[in-house]
Amino acid sequence: MANGAAELDNMEVQLQNNNTHWENMDSQAWDDSTATAKLFECSRIKALADEREAVQKKTFTKWVNSHLAQVSCRISDLYADLRDGYVLTKLLEVLSGEQLPKPTRGRMRIHSLENVDKALQFLKEQRVHLENVGSHDIVDGNHRLTLGLIWTIILRFQIQVIKIETEDNRETRSAKDALLLWCQMKTAGVNIQNFTTSWRDGWILLTPEIIDFSKLTKSNATYNLQQAFNVAEQQLGLTKLLDPEDVNMESPDEKSIITYVVSFYHYFSKMKALAVEGKRIGKVLDQAVEIEKLMERYELLAAELLAWIERTVGIISNQKFANSLAGVQQQLQAFTTFCTLEKPVKNRPEQSGTWEEPVPLSALGGWGVGKAAVMARLELLAQRFDHKAGMREAWLGENQRLVAQDNFGYDLPAVEAAMKKHEAIEADVSSYEERIQVVVELALALEAEGYYDVRRVSAQKGSILRQWGLLTELVAARRARLEQSLALQTIFQEMVYMIDWMEEMQAPLLSREVGKHLLEVEDLLQKHALLEADVAAQNERVQALNQAALKFCELEGYQPCDPQIIRNRVTHVQTCLEELCQRAAQRRMELEASRQLWAFFQELEEAEAWVREKEQILASKPCGKDLSSVLQLSGQHKLMLGQLGGRRALLHQAVKKGEQLLATQCPGTAQLQEKLREVRQRWKKLEEVTGMHQQKLQEALSFYQFSAETDDLLVWLQDTYRLASSDDFGHDEYSSQALLRKHAAMVQELERHRAPVLALRAQLARLAPQHHQVLDVQIRIVEVEQLYGEVAEVAVLRHQWLQDALAVYRMFGEVHACEGWLDEKEQWLSGMHVPQELEDVEVVQHRFESLDQEMNSVMGRILDVNETVQQLVEGGHPSASEVQSCRDHLNGRWNRVVELVEQRKEHLSSVLRIQNYLLECTEIKAQIREKRCSVESSQYCSGDLGGVLALQRKLSAMEAVLVVLEPKLLELQQEGEALATAHPAQALTILLHFEEISEEWEALKKTLQGCEDSLSVASRLQQFIQDLDNFLTWLVKTQASVASEELPSNLAGAERLLSQHVALKEEIDRYEEDYTKIQAASDLLALEEADVPCLSLQQWLQKLDVGWNKLLQMWESRREALVQAHIFHLFLRDVRQAETCLYNQVTGLAHAELPTTVEAAEKAIKMHRDFITTMELSVPKTTLALRAGESLVRQGSPYSERAQEEMAALRDKSHRNFQLAQEWMQQLNDQLDLQRFLQNCHELPCELQARLLPARPQAHAHSHWLPPWALEGQQLMEEKPELAGSVKKQLEEIRQCWVELEGTAQARAQQLFEASKAEQLVQSYADLDKRLVNMEGQLQAVDAGASLATVNNQLKKLQTMESQMEEWYKEAGQLQAQLASLPLEPASKEAVDEKQTSVGMRIVRLIEPLKERRRILLASKEMHQVCHDLEDEISWVQDRLPLATLRDPGSSLQAVQNFIKKNQNLRRELQVHQPRVAEVLERAGALTSMKIPEVAGVQLLLEKLRELWGALQEQTEQRQHLLDTTYQVEQYYFDVGEVEAWLSEQELLLMNEEKGKDEQGTLQLLKKHLLLEQSIENYEETVAQLSRQCRALLELGHPDSEQISRRQSQADRLYVSLKDLAEERKAGLEQQYWLYQLSREVDDLEHWIAEKEVVAGSPELGQDFEHVTLLQEKFTAFASETGSVGNERLSAVNQMVDELIDCGHVDAATIAEWKDGVNEAWADLLELMETRAQMLAASHELHKFFSDCKDLLAQIEEKKQRLPEAAARESRSSAGALQRVLSSFEHDVQVLVSQVRQLQEGAAQLRTVYAGENADAIATKEQDVLRAWKELLGSCEACRLQITTTTDKMRFTSMVRDLVSWMDDVICQIGTGEKPRYRSHRGLALGASDARPWPRPPSAPIPR
Repeated sequence: MANGAAELDNMEVQLQNNNTHWENMDSQAWDDSTATAKLFECSRIKALADEREAVQKKTFTKWVNSHLAQVSCRISDLYADLRDGYVLTKLLEVLSGEQLPKPTRGRMRIHSLENVDKALQFLKEQRVHLENVGSHDIVDGNHRLTLGLIWTIILRFQIQVIKIETEDNRETRSAKDALLLWCQMKTAGVNIQNFTTSWRDGWILLTPEIIDFSKLTKSNATYNLQQAFNVAEQQLGLTKLLDPEDVNMESPDEKSIITYVVSFYHYFSKMKALAVEGKRIGKVLDQAVEIEKLMERYELLAAELLAWIERTVGIISNQKFANSLAGVQQQLQAFTTFCTLEKPVKNRPEQSGTWEEPVPLSALGGWGVGKAAVMARLELLAQRFDHKAGMREAWLGENQRLVAQDNFGYDLPAVEAAMKKHEAIEADVSSYEERIQVVVELALALEAEGYYDVRRVSAQKGSILRQWGLLTELVAARRARLEQSLALQTIFQEMVYMIDWMEEMQAPLLSREVGKHLLEVEDLLQKHALLEADVAAQNERVQALNQAALKFCELEGYQPCDPQIIRNRVTHVQTCLEELCQRAAQRRMELEASRQLWAFFQELEEAEAWVREKEQILASKPCGKDLSSVLQLSGQHKLMLGQLGGRRALLHQAVKKGEQLLATQCPGTAQLQEKLREVRQRWKKLEEVTGMHQQKLQEALSFYQFSAETDDLLVWLQDTYRLASSDDFGHDEYSSQALLRKHAAMVQELERHRAPVLALRAQLARLAPQHHQVLDVQIRIVEVEQLYGEVAEVAVLRHQWLQDALAVYRMFGEVHACEGWLDEKEQWLSGMHVPQELEDVEVVQHRFESLDQEMNSVMGRILDVNETVQQLVEGGHPSASEVQSCRDHLNGRWNRVVELVEQRKEHLSSVLRIQNYLLECTEIKAQIREKRCSVESSQYCSGDLGGVLALQRKLSAMEAVLVVLEPKLLELQQEGEALATAHPAQALTILLHFEEISEEWEALKKTLQGCEDSLSVASRLQQFIQDLDNFLTWLVKTQASVASEELPSNLAGAERLLSQHVALKEEIDRYEEDYTKIQAASDLLALEEADVPCLSLQQWLQKLDVGWNKLLQMWESRREALVQAHIFHLFLRDVRQAETCLYNQVTGLAHAELPTTVEAAEKAIKMHRDFITTMELSVPKTTLALRAGESLVRQGSPYSERAQEEMAALRDKSHRNFQLAQEWMQQLNDQLDLQRFLQNCHELPCELQARLLPARPQAHAHSHWLPPWALEGQQLMEEKPELAGSVKKQLEEIRQCWVELEGTAQARAQQLFEASKAEQLVQSYADLDKRLVNMEGQLQAVDAGASLATVNNQLKKLQTMESQMEEWYKEAGQLQAQLASLPLEPASKEAVDEKQTSVGMRIVRLIEPLKERRRILLASKEMHQVCHDLEDEISWVQDRLPLATLRDPGSSLQAVQNFIKKNQNLRRELQVHQPRVAEVLERAGALTSMKIPEVAGVQLLLEKLRELWGALQEQTEQRQHLLDTTYQVEQYYFDVGEVEAWLSEQELLLMNEEKGKDEQGTLQLLKKHLLLEQSIENYEETVAQLSRQCRALLELGHPDSEQISRRQSQADRLYVSLKDLAEERKAGLEQQYWLYQLSREVDDLEHWIAEKEVVAGSPELGQDFEHVTLLQEKFTAFASETGSVGNERLSAVNQMVDELIDCGHVDAATIAEWKDGVNEAWADLLELMETRAQMLAASHELHKFFSDCKDLLAQIEEKKQRLPEAAARESRSSAGALQRVLSSFEHDVQVLVSQVRQLQEGAAQLRTVYAGENADAIATKEQDVLRAWKELLGSCEACRLQITTTTDKMRFTSMVRDLVSWMDDVICQIGTGEKPRYRSHRGLALGASDARPWPRPPSAPIPR
């Protein structure tokens, strides 16, 4: 019974916690029914959202696949397949038709992100806006964003391009609206309002042309939709994106339907475009037919005309005339009739008044007219001429006088009238020109007929023509004058208009109206802006008029007006315009000022109205009643704060603007100051109200958040308790693991909630005072803490139980797996046979190796099983015996398998060792034999070091191999002996193999020994030379490195160079051993008397010694220099470090500040002491640097001067830092003394205030320690006079505080003595006792409650009592504490103790009744709750039982599907509701076990619920089985019907006889047929699937088996016949397409041949030689290209024709005719091309002759121009030069002789070919050349004579000049009288005279 009571208590607590949240809500909270409805609504919304997402995913997946099919790509899962970005890139390429960047290949996340980024970047480039979609969202498979991305792509590439005009063409819609409009237009009579519910019945998607509407009903929506989707897919080729159940639902998905409907739009748009193209082609064809008809009619008419002309020519050509006048006149009359009536009119003038050309009289002579008739005709013409000439002269004179007048008028109307008159005159003159022409024609006719008075006629004709010319000139001049006058008068008139307009504009500009409010001012400004725009426009017009008028002042000649008048008018107009602009600017300034003032007033009014509005809103706003309302109000308040901030800035700007307006003192600012003050006051008040409202909202938000968090925590703990107390521990290992994981997650969650539970009370204490004292909140906190503890305890127990269950299930699973493996291996080992071949043995051994690994793994599992069993047995598990038996059985089987494996492995290893031994023997023997052969084939070649080294390396490698092989041979020998001992049967074979190896080994060792002996001496010699060369090379390189003069610039460089130098020394030391070896080797070679060049070797050795010693000396000198540099840089480093330390010290001292408190001063002094210590510690660094510098100076280093400078600077800095530190230390000590005094002075008033409460004697005690502070202050003032002011002030404040302390202490002591605490305690105990008595009275009436609501109310009252009891208990404790702390009198203490005892006993008596009352109420509540839950569950089961017992399986597929869906929903509801029913049954069972009166009713309800629940589950499963069977049959009937319908439709399509009207049409039909054929092939799988369904149904033995078999046979027959029909139609279409293709090829070839014939038949043969050469080159290329291309095309056509005829085409005869026609046309083209080539060749020869003639003439002419002029060259050329010029010219002329001869020969040949004009032209060109050639020869001869004469003359002149010079010299010598002293002088003179030509006497003849 006690356990039952405890369970009831726990259940009561749980139920109470479940209902606490709802019971504590105020009157506006929801009740239980509302919460249930809300929960259902939320779950319904979630289900609809999931369903819509599933529909969208399916639709979008099909849509994507429909486009990806173009690139042979497909996806199955939209979310997963788009993650890598590859498919997304392909989709965008297909949709856009553009090439995207190539996707990155890789499966890593970074590759996927990069690919998706490329796709998204392409969408952004296409101006597609992506909201919150990133590459990581798509890669992570975010469902919502992935669907959003696909929808965005559909919108951009499928829907955005749609644009539709409405029926009235008033507007154009796009995108979604356009698509809806298109649907409405295409489905007239069907109501389409949206893309959701309007499509549910499927009626919109059906078309009467394809589907019979009489068989459809709107009620059967699923069938209609299915039919529509099938028809669209089969006949229109539209992918089936949707299923009927996706549309036939309450709220279809709009995006899915739009995606499907847009495919209809694009299909029909494409069909419409094709139809338009067809109409255009038809129109062109109609025009072509019409043109052909017109051509035929033209040919008919032309033929008739030619026949008539031929007949008429024959008649007219008849020259037989009559012999009588009457006959001749009759014939003349007939001819006249022919000419006027029968002969067609040609170019007959339309004017009736014009004169027709008379028939010449000479033409009449042939008709026999006499002389008299001719004379009569001439006289008649002369009379007609005289009459007309007189009229023309009179008219010309009159018009000349009229045109000479210039009275145009002085205004625009008069000039315009004059212009009109002049235009009339011009029209009359122009029309009179024909009459003048008639007179001229009459005169010409008289002159032609030889009229006797022809001179008079001609003179009169000339006079008329002169007068006519004069008249036209006068008319043109008068028109020019008129145009000038008209232009000027037009300008004057425009000026008058402008002046009038300016006068009109003056009135609004002079107005003083500036507006009475802002709108009026804005209106005035707009009007003024328009006026200014007009003025600006008219200004340009005025300037243009003025410029145009001033141009007339600059005219020369005729002037239409006085220039001064023009200038005056221009000045007047300009002045008016300037005045108008000034007034407009002044008017704008006035209006702008008025607008600023009124705009400011309006801004202030708006701000004031806004402030008033916000004040009203804040005054009326509450603080919220729950968390959501408070959050909403807080959000609104934040928005208002943002608005307030924005308004504040605007208000400040407005105030600044107002102050500026006040400063301007403009009119209307009188009220501005008062308005500004009012606005500021209202704004300040609004900010205060806003702050108060924000504080209230924050307090309310904190309270409601705390309440909501507490309620959520309580609900979560209740749910967790229910999960932790569950009895489900799993039925296998996986379920137990799942439960354990869930339990671990629950424990972690519970641990995370520990901190919030513990922090509840602290959060409550932080709430506002009016909130943290609410009783309900405190009660909920206590409930949360209690429930948390219970949940933690239950969770620990459940975790242990789950661990035990998991261990048992895991152990059984491991045992089962191990036994299965053992069975398999036992079977394999038992039947295994060990082979004898090595390969097979290795395979078996490999299997045993893998078996070892498996056995190790299985052994670990078996050990784990044993350990688990041991733990279960030790833990006392109920199934311990069963577990132990299972373990023993497993261990026994394992031991047997291990023994069997060991046996098999031993046998296998023995066989494997023998086989490996034999194989190894064979390999080693082959290896030894190979090495021996290699050594024998190698021979030493002397003199080549490379060969020696190669041979040595080979022998070394061979020796290494022998070293490795020798241990192997020993091991092999031992192994062979062991194997022979272990296997006596095979001992002979084993030992024989090893003997063979020993023989090969000995032979190899002998060969190696011989080779080594032959190479020893040569190798040493070659090696010595090589070592010597290498050593000398190294020596030269090292000397260059040591000779470097590089010095370091820093320490790192010095260390680097020094380390390099040390490394160089180490290298030298290493090479010293090589040097020694070389010396020893040279000595050894000398002893061995090797073949060595001794003299050369000794020289190299001497150089080696010298170089080695020099290298050592150079290294030592270099080392000394580097060491000095390194020491100096070390010194510099120490100096820099010391300087850095000193600089840091200076920086620290410079930035130090005096402290302002005692602690800061003490801290600063301590820090400064540490700083001084640091300085002292840094002194050794400085000292060390100085010592290093002194050492450098002493050593005489090259860096000593620089070191002394650095040392001096370092000493100065160090000394200065120490001085600064000592000074700062003194200042800090003084500051510390001051701060201590100030601190004591500040602490004294606080100490005095703290001691105001104690008694007066204590105050007197303090009077003794006051003077020391005064003494200290006095002492401080004496020591530091500068601090006297602050010290005195502090002492005065201390004295005032002391006086206040004395007065306050006296008053406080009096109050404490008058207090009486005893009476207060007694009164408090009395009040508490009264309240306890009242509670006892309330607990006497015990009522368990008649209903659940009553029990809940009783529990609520009990909770209130318990909380009151707890508070009173705390109050009693507080009173007791006060009593213990008070020193009371004995009487008072006794009274108080009595009251205290009474209250304590009463509290103890009340605790037990309260617990009993709670237990009774909780038990009653549990009973009522269980009964209520049982009744609810029974009602729920009864509501669903009729649906489960329904026997109707449905008569159609749709009905069956609906029933299945309903039954599945019912099963899902049962599965979801089963835990709830189990919980209710469990609770009711627990109650029935208790002995209470109400158990009978609970028992009845419990039995009834169990019975109904079992029946409901059983009926549901039976109905599901029935529906599944019915669904299979109905689905088969439906599929068969669809297959038959589809096959029938395809059969109708294939029976169509259409073969196409042209090639394109036939090709389209063939493509469609291939697609249809492919769809038929693809449909074979559907038929096969249908057949499999039929066999499955027949095997099940369905009652309708016979009908099912019959339907299947019919479908098979239809499919076979359809395939045969498809093959027949394909053959017919292919033949028709081949025929059209051949026709196109033939037409193209004939058209091409015709084009080439036009080129080949061109008559153009060239105008000159270059032209004909170009034509010939082009035609050669044309002929070559035409021949090659034509032959290829003709061969292709002939081959196609032959193939078609061979295959038996029905139009073979027509095809043969086409072939003959094409071949004939090609032969004609070739013949024409050959003729054209011959003509061009002949033309080329002719024009080449003409070109040669032209060139030769040009050369001859050039030679003529180059003839040297002897007279021109006489003064500047010598005779020899003239001769050379003449010889060169004659040589050039001689070259032309051959050209002239060739020209004559070519002319002779051409004359034989050409005749007529060409022959004459050839002869003329030849004569011209010969004539020019003769002239050139004559000119050359004349020039030769002239040059010869000139040369002789020049020679004669030169001789004369020399003789004269000689005679002058002789005369000079004779005159001096001196004789030459030396013979040499005469010889010199003779030599000088010999240098010149000796002159001849004058009588000597001059040679020619």
